[in-house]
Amino acid sequence: MRPDDPRLPTAPGFWRSPLRGTWFTSVLGLVLLAGITVLFVTGLLSYAAYNPDLAPVNDQTPDKGILGFYLFSWPTDPYWLYRVTQGLHVTLGIALIPVLLAKLWSVVPKLFTLPPARSLAHALERISLLLLVGGGLFEFTTGVLNVQLDYLFPGSFYPLHFYGAWVFFAAFLAHAALKTPAALRAVRRRRLDEGELAAPRPDPSTVSRRGALWFVGGASLLLLVTTAGQSIGGALRRTALLAPHGGADPGSGPNGFQINKTAAYAGIDAKETGEEAWQLVVTGRGGRTVRLSRARLLELPQHSAALPIACVEGWSTADQWWRGVRLRDLAALVGYDGDPPDVFVESIQRHGAFRRAALRANQVADPRSLLALQVNGEDLSSDHGYPARVIVPAAPGVLNTKWVARMTFGDL
Repeated sequence: MRPDDPRLPTAPGFWRSPLRGTWFTSVLGLVLLAGITVLFVTGLLSYAAYNPDLAPVNDQTPDKGILGFYLFSWPTDPYWLYRVTQGLHVTLGIALIPVLLAKLWSVVPKLFTLPPARSLAHALERISLLLLVGGGLFEFTTGVLNVQLDYLFPGSFYPLHFYGAWVFFAAFLAHAALKTPAALRAVRRRRLDEGELAAPRPDPSTVSRRGALWFVGGASLLLLVTTAGQSIGGALRRTALLAPHGGADPGSGPNGFQINKTAAYAGIDAKETGEEAWQLVVTGRGGRTVRLSRARLLELPQHSAALPIACVEGWSTADQWWRGVRLRDLAALVGYDGDPPDVFVESIQRHGAFRRAALRANQVADPRSLLALQVNGEDLSSDHGYPARVIVPAAPGVLNTKWVARMTFGDL
């Protein structure tokens, strides 16, 4: 067959939809320009929230080099910061899927244009489009799989998504710089002109381009409604049908709120967490070490804080009322009476990422940062980290270590 055979996608006549056109593609492109920019910024904030430069256990993306140029010490105020930024990142990412697919559909004929390269400049443009399309599909796919806790991709999600984001966004910026002026002109004219993307011999129209945009917008709105509740919480959580934590709260009572990993999944043996067996080992200045049973921890000054749990998958709880010993008070027990230092926290969890985590000094010093022993007026359940867990304002959920066994204070 010849490349211009109408039965092949390389032939202009193969593409017959009357919906394709410059105006339709431009509107979708401008929506993605705004949306993907927000996704990229909130994704970088999510990475910064892990304090990746503090300790290797916090960083799942080694050898980032200059890609970590923007990193800063993650704050503890406002206490809901990570809940908002990560909820926005995940919810917006899912809501933009129909827009991304519609945009790719609208320009797919250009991907089959022959010859593949008319000049060096044209070849570079085609390569950038390959990175743009491939990177976009990769980022959205891995993001959705992570939200659903389906780790079907090889390797760790964190480095794959992180490096993929930089490749995709670099191609996205180059494409936006070339195409945004033309897209703005097309939208401002408000004419549904066909342009170079239109089919030369279109089929009869069954829906207008404006109608197609309404359809895409409706699909995005549907995904928004069935996802956002996992971050907003309350009664709206039941509407989050596409989120793994979007259904009814697990169980009832004071411990009846969302979790990611159960004690059974983490390999926690009840014999290890019993009153007779469990002790917290706290180490500090000059190797000074104290061992504290749960009963001894309960004898120390107890403090309370109303804080949510927010996870990288985008789900979060409402504010829960935690009670326990302040981290800075534990630091004082091992020689840090003034400004407390960083702390390295270890769990008795048997397997899984983040069974160890590091917290910065500003997180330790915050009076709301607790080694929690109770929640909502009741002892922690095993799934929520009994006998003790960390809770820190604005920190990602995985840094709020459960089933804590050892805490080492000092510069990390």
